[in-house]
Formats: sequence, structure tokens, C-alpha cells
Amino acid sequence: MAWSFANLFRPSEVEVNAYRLYEQTVNQARNPLFYEAWGVPDTPLGRFDSIALHCFLVLNRLKDEPEAKTFTEKFSAAIFSDMDRSLREMGVGDLSVGKKVRKIAEGFYGRAGAYGKALDAGDEELGETLLRNLYGDAASPGDAVLRAIAEYVRESVAALKAQTVDELMTGQVSFASLPGER
Repeated sequence: MAWSFANLFRPSEVEVNAYRLYEQTVNQARNPLFYEAWGVPDTPLGRFDSIALHCFLVLNRLKDEPEAKTFTEKFSAAIFSDMDRSLREMGVGDLSVGKKVRKIAEGFYGRAGAYGKALDAGDEELGETLLRNLYGDAASPGDAVLRAIAEYVRESVAALKAQTVDELMTGQVSFASLPGER
């Protein structure tokens, strides 16, 4: 079997699939319906918050699957690699990118922890957590919208649970349907 230095720089199948799963997760998070129908702020922070929610949903599904440990690590690496790339594209200087990515990671894991607790606590807590994390300083979208987003989150948890770990580890994911897609 021939080996070359090119193999050092070629991503593994696990990395390729983890990045594919991340891309599909981001595509769902960027669905215009979040911004148009549910009023999630269409700003860099609003888009980050939608991506964070969807990445949390995937990580929440994979967290208790021992066979997915390496894959989950690669998926997490894809999240922060993309954030690094995005910051550089926005013109953030090389010297401060690391600090900004660390701050983003802290924000992401803080949100993920809050979402995990809220899922266990019930619909009211989930609605409050979604309001705080998806809308930040923006005006509340109202109780009906928060209930709809909470329902979407719970349906997405169920949809992800129905998918096998093997499906997810090949980079395929399906979230709950959004209004207008049903």
C-alpha cells in the first residue's frame, strides 16, 4: 500500500461526514422562515443563535452515543472552524481571532446548557430560554411564536431521536418541518 505526504492533509471520512452534517445543520438554521415567520433577528448574532440552537439539537442527540464520541468531537470542531473562518472573512485580525472564537465557544456552550435544562424543565422554561437566546435584545415575537418555536424544538428532538446514529454519522440529518413546509 502506497503512502504519501498528501495523506497527512486529507480529511478522514469521519471529518468529511461531520462537516457535511454541520453544513446541513447550518442550512436548516438559515432557513428564511426563522427570520420571516418567527422574527428571529436577521443579523450576524441572530444567525449565530439559530445555528447554535440547531447544533445543540444535533449534539443533544449524539451525547449519549458512545460510538459517536469521535464523530461528535469532529462535529464540534467543524462548528468552531467555521466560526473562525467567518470571523476572518468579516475582517477580524489574526491576533484576535482566537480570543473571539473562545468567546463564541463560551456563548455556544452557555446556550447549549440552557437549552438542555429548558428541555427538561418544560414548555414555559423552554419558551423563556428561546426568547433570551434567539431574540436577545430584540422585541419579543409574542407568546404564540415562542410556543411555535418551542414546539419545533421538541419536534426536532423527536425527529433526531428517530434517526439512527449511523445516519447522522454519514452526514445526513432531518429536523422537524417548519411552518409552510408541512
